[in-house]
Order: sequence, then C-alpha cells, then structure tokens
Amino acid sequence: MAPRVYDAVVIGAGHNGLCLAAYLQRAGLRTAVVERRHEEGGGVNTEEPLLPGFRFNLHAQYMEFFDIMPMIQDFKLDEIGLRTVMPEAQAGIAFADGRPPVILHRPDLLDRTHQSISRYSKDDADRYVELKTRAAQLETLLAIGIYNPPSPTAETAQGDLLAAAFADLGIPNNYVTKTPKIVIDELFETPELRALLYRACVEWGYPIDQYGTGGMFMTFVLWTMGNWKMALGGTHTLAKAMTQACYREGVDLIENTMVNRVIVEDGRAVGVEVRDGEIIRAERLVASNADLQQTMLDLVGRDHLSDAWVKRSEAFRYGPSHVLGTPMFCLYEAPSYRSARWDAEIDRCFYTMVGFDGPDDTARYIRDAYSGALPKPAAGTWVNSLWDRSQAPPGRHAATGWYFFPPASSLSSAEWDEVRATFNERFLDEWVRFAPNMTRDNVIAHRLYTPDQMERKNMMMEGDFSNGEYSPDQMGVNRPFPEAANYRTEVDGLYLCGPSSFPGGGVHAACGYNAYKAIAEDLDLPSPIGSGRAY
Repeated sequence: MAPRVYDAVVIGAGHNGLCLAAYLQRAGLRTAVVERRHEEGGGVNTEEPLLPGFRFNLHAQYMEFFDIMPMIQDFKLDEIGLRTVMPEAQAGIAFADGRPPVILHRPDLLDRTHQSISRYSKDDADRYVELKTRAAQLETLLAIGIYNPPSPTAETAQGDLLAAAFADLGIPNNYVTKTPKIVIDELFETPELRALLYRACVEWGYPIDQYGTGGMFMTFVLWTMGNWKMALGGTHTLAKAMTQACYREGVDLIENTMVNRVIVEDGRAVGVEVRDGEIIRAERLVASNADLQQTMLDLVGRDHLSDAWVKRSEAFRYGPSHVLGTPMFCLYEAPSYRSARWDAEIDRCFYTMVGFDGPDDTARYIRDAYSGALPKPAAGTWVNSLWDRSQAPPGRHAATGWYFFPPASSLSSAEWDEVRATFNERFLDEWVRFAPNMTRDNVIAHRLYTPDQMERKNMMMEGDFSNGEYSPDQMGVNRPFPEAANYRTEVDGLYLCGPSSFPGGGVHAACGYNAYKAIAEDLDLPSPIGSGRAY
C-alpha cells in the first residue's frame, strides 16, 4: 500500500496540536493530525463517566485565556459551536465555622470584591482592587509575552514591568526573586484572603515556596484571577470547535491511530510510522504535541539524537506542581455553605475552596502534595450545572473539583486503587462541615480520576498537565531546555508544539501558535498575526 503523503504531520490532537494544524493548513500546507484516541482535545475533555446526563470536565475547567486566544478570533470559533458564560462570583473560600467568605468577582464587579475583602480589612480590599486593576492593564503586554517564542531578556523585562506598574505602591522589582508566598504575605494581612491566593497561585502551577516566581503572582496570577469563563456544554466544546475549524480548513484528522515512531532519514524527520506499520509521509515537517521525553526518546529514539539532547531530555522533570486528581459528584442539591449567611454569592461562586481554615492549612496541603504525600482531603470545587443546565439532569447538579496530589509514581497501583476507593468519602466528611446539606443523602454517585489514570489516558506524564515541572530552570527560555526553547529540535524538520514547550500548561494554545511562528519563519509561510492584534 502506497503511503499517505502530506506536507505536515502533527502528532497528537490536543488543543495545541489542533491549533498548529489549522494555521499550517491555512498557510497552504497539506496537513494531517494523527491522534491515538477516538476524539480530539487531550485534557480538554468532557464525559459522562458516572450516570447519564451528568457531565464532568475530567481535567480542564476554567478558561482564562479566551479573550486573548488568537485561534478563537482567527478561526471564528464562536460561530462554530464555542459558547461561554462568565459567572459573576469567580473565586471564593468558605469556612466551616461560618465566618464570612472571601469572594473575588469579575473585573467589572470589583466593587463587590472590595466589599467582600473589607469584611476583614479595608486596607487589603483597597490594595487588592488596585493591584488587580493595574494587572488588568498589562493584558496586551502579557499576551504578547505568551503568544511569542520566549525572550532571553524576559526575566529582566519582568522586573522592569513590575517597577513600571507597581513601584509607586512601594512594590520593588525585587519581587521577581521572591517566592509567591512571601509576596502574598507581604502584600496582605488577612489570613482568609492569603489562603485563597495561595491556592490560586498553585492552580497556575507556581509553587508557593519557589524562589524566582514571585513576579508571576504580581502579573499572570493577578491578571487571570476573575477572568475565568466556562465553556457551555463542557470544555470539550472548545475541542470540537477547534476540530471543526481544522476540518473547514481541510486538515485530515486520523483518529484511533497510535504513532510508533518518527521516521528520520539522513537527519531529517520525513514522516511517522503508526501502530499497524503504515507509513504517513511528511514532505515539509513533523510536529509533536506529545511530551518531550515521549517525542525525543521514544518516537525519535536515542540513535537519532546527540548525547547532549539525550541527556537534556532524560533530565526533564515532570510534576509535582501541576499534578491533580479530579473528583466527580452527582448531586440532588448544589452545596449550601454556612458562610452564605454573610454573603449568599458563595453558593453561586464559580470556583470555591473547601476544606481550608486559613493560610497555614493551605500551605501544608500544598507542601504535602509536592513532597509525595497524600494531603488531607480538601479541594477547589466547581458546580458547573449552576450556569449550564446541560451538565446535569433537570433538578440535579454535577460538582467536580481538583485535589492536588503527589505525582503518579509516588504511589503504587494498589495505593492509587485505595485512594480512588476512599478519598472522595473522606472529602465528603470535610465538605459537610462547610456545607451542611452535603450529606451522603445528597450524593447520588461519585468517582475520582487520579494522576496515574491521567498518565495512561491523556499521556500526562506523572499526571502533570503541563508535561513538565514549573521551575525557573524549566520556564521561559529554559523550557524544555535552552537548546529546544524555540520549538525546533536538532532533527531537521521536527518541531515541538506541546506543553513541554513554552509557555507550558493551560488552555491557551500558545504552544501550537508559537510553534507555527517558528515554522513560518523557517518555511517562509504567512504570519499568523491578524489585523488589529499585536501578537
């Protein structure tokens, strides 16, 4: 059988791979995406794993980049199925003793945020609103930073950015060198607010004790807090819209097909061999949405790499900063919190922290997970059916959340089985302390999706959704390592486009978008920058 021949072959139909494929096809390259599963999207997936009608996002939840994501604009995804809602109360923390919640609202409702924080400290409320307002003004600059290959001067530029944006508030540019926890503790006196901000910081993947990432809190975390949208119908509607955009451009999507190896001839990637031995040729390029080690060590193979690239690939670290478990609960009623007597909006908060009494609890929880230990049951939770009735049957609710867990290899298979059998039950014992209606009688069914399952199903190594630890030596121009930071590899015609590359995890499609920019420069293809956009 004659091989299928394309100009470009993309390995993996995660959202970054779909993004790259759409731009390549639009630029005139005959493009195929080879996906091992039966559907596209990777971690942007919504399923009914428990009972009919109860839909759960098994991984990606809130969408903070939709307003700036180039592919949404360039391919008009809102015209082919992408619909969103932006809840008013965005992030909150409730308390078992019923004291006032802290709730952070949408950017257009900062007066409500101020009122919420002021129950504890007017000074903190003033400062948060001012910082949030200034961080929002950095949106275009931050978007330019995300949607371009990493700059060698980014760290210096970040210090300059902090000085320009916040120096008059007494915030020096040396915040870049601090840990996020130190920055948060220096800025805010309210323990309840600090607890919420610690958790928000690690949701972004920045460990609270990691020196050299304090500036990330001041910029990316403050900017994205409260900018969260929800995809109606589940996050898989984004994957479906991106898939439709690819089809509309003429991309071939080859599903249920595992890539066994990248074919390298005379130092150049010329195609892929798939599970049944079929060869799919690529006349111009191969791009991989798979993680770094799988791409370079397994698919390309050590025989085609220099010693330096083998060592760099082997040294790349996965987890613990982005390792999560996803609980799912089919409910009769949505949670009703004790803290709602002060502010009923906590019962309609998009993202709610449950199981934490203050910053010490939150810090201990994070440190336990990062050290390889199971933390005590606590979670960030979502009840998406409050805003999207398609995600649960009439009169019922679907609740999900994120537990921070140790990397998959920290526990044995038997131990993960035990976690799946018991951890949700232990969390329910906590949840009912915060929301008295969250008794066993309110739970129709529940299940837990753990890091070892994420590794098998979504190829997220160690359950790390960024496919690579967030630390200064694996961020920016060091991601995944300096020689590979521009999406190119030492194998001619082979590119990286997955989250092992800059800027890492998150539903922004920047890895795919920036990979296209690198390819466009090499092959003299059209710029992806649309009219009226700076990036």
